[in-house]
Amino acid sequence: MIADQIVNGLVSGGLYALIALGYTLVFGVLDKLNFAHSEIFMFGGYAGLVAFALGGDLIAAALVVVIVSVLLGLFVEILSFRKFKSHDAQLTAALSSLLVGLLIIEATHKLWGSEPRSFGVPTEIYTASVRVLGVQITYVKLVIFATAAALMAGLVYVVERTRLGRRIQAVSESPDHARLAGIDVTRVTQATFAIASGLAGLSGLLLALKTGVAVSEIGLTFGLKALAVMAIGGMGDLRGAMVAGLLIGVAEGLTFELGLGRLSEITVWVVMIAVLLIRPSGLLGRGEARSVRA
Repeated sequence: MIADQIVNGLVSGGLYALIALGYTLVFGVLDKLNFAHSEIFMFGGYAGLVAFALGGDLIAAALVVVIVSVLLGLFVEILSFRKFKSHDAQLTAALSSLLVGLLIIEATHKLWGSEPRSFGVPTEIYTASVRVLGVQITYVKLVIFATAAALMAGLVYVVERTRLGRRIQAVSESPDHARLAGIDVTRVTQATFAIASGLAGLSGLLLALKTGVAVSEIGLTFGLKALAVMAIGGMGDLRGAMVAGLLIGVAEGLTFELGLGRLSEITVWVVMIAVLLIRPSGLLGRGEARSVRA
């Protein structure tokens, strides 16, 4: 049914949006892409796997995932970005983060192997459902979408309403001017990486809960789609990333419903090309090269 695919699309789209928000935050502050971001997302699933194996519940697993992901994000910031702040070092920083991402993948293979690892969650959890507006929705999908929506709303609140958010916006506009205004640019950058990485790890946990397995290759697939989502929404625009993520998720679901399942994986690229041809700055982009906007 179309309604079922729309629900599935919204769930997947929420995850795309969460990963894209992390890319957007870091790009907005540093004007550089963090290619290790998708591997932090992937590692979140494995961190959750360990937490569940040790007897933790969902809240405990989420806490473990956030801590591990934030530490990984700060590690990437120190190793790949702190010494390469200048505009001329964009390629160096990007390649460095790519190498760190490969190290994370290799570490994952050493710890858990290259095969998917099951969460061992009882099947009943994935079959329990409730009817909403005439559509049967599993509780797992409801939890995933509600959590993703809450995280997106929370991020917008942080950026728009808090002191840290105002500092992030100031640094994204001009690090030099922010520094003259007394803002510690290094600390703001660290906070940005921590928030972005925490979101990535949690989205990795949510995806693993949705599928029931942790997969080491998933970072590449979702990471590339999230980069496309960021471009579709508008570079540096948080709301654009959210809208684009949900749009791509629903578009993939409808493509599958129309019997074009083999084409669903390229839907994001078709949409990206179409959007950028019509509006190069993205759906909600305003043409600025670099700026975090909620």
